[in-house]
Amino acid sequence: MKRNNKRKADNGVSLPNFLSSDLRGRQSVRATFKLTEQAINILSVVASHLGIKQKSLFDHLIEDTRSLKLIASRIETEGFDKLSRIQKTYVLSKKTMACLCETSKKSGAPRDALVEYSIQRLLPIIIEERQKHEKRKEFLDEITEHLIQGEEILEKAKSALGEDDPVSDRLETALAAYRNGQRDISDFIERGRIIEEF
Repeated sequence: MKRNNKRKADNGVSLPNFLSSDLRGRQSVRATFKLTEQAINILSVVASHLGIKQKSLFDHLIEDTRSLKLIASRIETEGFDKLSRIQKTYVLSKKTMACLCETSKKSGAPRDALVEYSIQRLLPIIIEERQKHEKRKEFLDEITEHLIQGEEILEKAKSALGEDDPVSDRLETALAAYRNGQRDISDFIERGRIIEEF
């Protein structure tokens, strides 16, 4: 008799069963790599700026087996060995670690080199985000100027119509929301200053 690999959900829809091996692959392991300072910084900046855990970035980069194999085929071990590198420990999923080790074994490329050059793939994100960051700062300047103009209009309305007038009241409400938005944008840009220093 064939084992049924599907189960019925409460709504009657058939769903595939989870395999314990799939869940175990998501368990975390600690792994130490020797990487360049630039790679360590790239990973840190992208994770911090985009609000993504470094473990998730590793999963995304390393589990892209097609790209990993392409990187492995182009690695020049001699050149990599000459790079100044620092030992750094990271948390990865077991599945990511298995993928990394398997690719390293099959290709003969060092694990550290696979990780180093996989992380380098994030560099265009930093460049793009730095450009956006500069544009965001310009927009913040315009928004702040617009807010100041709004505050001046509110003062004129209160002076001419009184504080309890419906126009003054609604303008006050609109500006309160605008102030909050401006503050949130300012906070976001402040957090993004890490990308300026890269």
